[in-house]
Amino acid sequence: MDLETSPAPPGLDKRDWIAGLERGVSIIEAFDDAHPRMTASEAGQRTGMTRTAARRYLLTLQHMGYVASDGKLFWLTPRVLRLGQSYLESARLPRIVQPFLQRVAAGTHEIAYLSVMDGDEVVYIARNGPNRSMSTGYVLGARVPAQVTASGMLMLAMRSDEERAAWLQAHELAVFTSHTIASKERMKLELARIRAQGWALSEQQLDLNSRGIAVPLRDRHGELVGALNVTMPMGHESSEDAVARVLPVLRETAQAMRNLI
Repeated sequence: MDLETSPAPPGLDKRDWIAGLERGVSIIEAFDDAHPRMTASEAGQRTGMTRTAARRYLLTLQHMGYVASDGKLFWLTPRVLRLGQSYLESARLPRIVQPFLQRVAAGTHEIAYLSVMDGDEVVYIARNGPNRSMSTGYVLGARVPAQVTASGMLMLAMRSDEERAAWLQAHELAVFTSHTIASKERMKLELARIRAQGWALSEQQLDLNSRGIAVPLRDRHGELVGALNVTMPMGHESSEDAVARVLPVLRETAQAMRNLI
């Protein structure tokens, strides 16, 4: 398929579609923890391009400072972080939420987050709280499979019955620990329970030492815009005590934010 004439997605006039931009972004997104450095051929295989086309995009990105190379392998440079920083600096929600996350962190002595869904992943777009020697939290911008976090399960649970059923049918549930929910039937029941109670508790789903509690963040019209959540280590207190200590603070904060969003 010609790079400049690939079809526009549904809902977008082909005159407004720049296939080259799409392919350039796909090259950047092709790098991950399993592919930190790639040849042009490998980048082409991962993006559906020819080696020649992938090399052109890589050399362009290298000229722009987003990619470096030793002549054979290519890798991303820290300049790529500017793209994410542009979102954090321009988006209204992460800026509005910071004083409220500070309130949650002060009231619970835990790390507080604002997270949103992006595809099948949770993205943590704001955070506030103590630094711990033992990591039980997420860095700003971290992306995590939705089904293994309190905030992700909460946002999945808030979808319609049809959307939840379609999501479960389309996804295999990856196992990360011995406690990870791997059964689709069990996940279906858990999402229904979360939806009914209006908050989520996740324990040892992604990490054996991690617990998370999340509540929905809605705007003034009642639309879901994300989730407020905290993470904490396991073992310091029971699930019941953790929920009793943290949930009221999260709920009060989410309600206080509602008229500002």
